[in-house]
Amino acid sequence: MTSKISSAVANESAGRVSSTVVLPARPEPLRINAAETAVIVVDMQNAYATEGGYVDIAGFDISGAAGAIGQTKKVIEAARAAGCTVIFFQNGWDKDYVEAGGPGSPNWHKSNAMKTMRARPELAGTLLAKGTWDYAIVDGLAPQPGDILIPKTRYSGFFNTNVDSVLRSRGIRTLVFVGVATNVCVESSLRDAFHFEYFSVVLEDAVHHLGPDFVRQASLYNIEKFFGWVSNVNDFCGAVLQTAPTHSRED
Repeated sequence: MTSKISSAVANESAGRVSSTVVLPARPEPLRINAAETAVIVVDMQNAYATEGGYVDIAGFDISGAAGAIGQTKKVIEAARAAGCTVIFFQNGWDKDYVEAGGPGSPNWHKSNAMKTMRARPELAGTLLAKGTWDYAIVDGLAPQPGDILIPKTRYSGFFNTNVDSVLRSRGIRTLVFVGVATNVCVESSLRDAFHFEYFSVVLEDAVHHLGPDFVRQASLYNIEKFFGWVSNVNDFCGAVLQTAPTHSRED
């Protein structure tokens, strides 16, 4: 029996060669074109993935973050080699936390970074503030020339950012998500991408969740059943590296 394959609609720009491959995924394989695909690296910052960062200080288990960093590096390298766009989301706020919102904002109440600093005033100005070690992208995953860095101030990378116009101007139709946290910023961004009409895939072994394992399972279930597709690092790298780059990387 032939497998059902979902296909993103081709939207080629002048001079771009259409070359698609099949990515093994759940609930069915997905046909992707490297030139129309962006890898979205979500919040791979010291705050979320390094010992001594905000998430570690706040008491969350980050033991799985190191593995996610290593797997994400493989994904990024394959994406660059295949001619995919690589986009980094970087979460945080100005040093005075104006962008985080005050007591009138739900973010002020729900952000664990903000709550941690209120409980421990000596940490004020150190967690997720732009320009700090906590805010920085982790060592080993530094953006390279041709990659795109998009700051964000809320869980979703589509909230009050230019990511949609950045993607559409490059003819991107498929988004491949990696990073942290599976159940928070990754899922929030992927849900919004669905509503913006993008085909979205999460690589389940290149993400790290915050909380008990059932939240990881729930996020992957939601994505597979309602918002996108679930694949893994080996299958993604194997698929995109089948084809030569279809266009030069853009700044």
